[in-house]
Amino acid sequence: MSSLTVTTKGQVTLKRDLLQHLGVKPGEKVDLEKLPGGELRVRAARPVGSIDGFLGLLAGKTDKVATIEEMNEAAAAGWAGER
Repeated sequence: MSSLTVTTKGQVTLKRDLLQHLGVKPGEKVDLEKLPGGELRVRAARPVGSIDGFLGLLAGKTDKVATIEEMNEAAAAGWAGER
């Protein structure tokens, strides 16, 4: 079990090994859930979004037009964890 020290500002810092265990990288977030008995559950926050937030994300940022084949290759590589 790890112990954390509370600062005068009421903050704690999770140690690197705990963050690695959660799979959290710098800049990412964690979720906390209050449980009975004064306990907390810490989980890596997983981003949620909608297709509406994704559509048009890159509009106007490039002049390149991808072919269907290029899009299929990129999608397959992403699903395979290669990108």
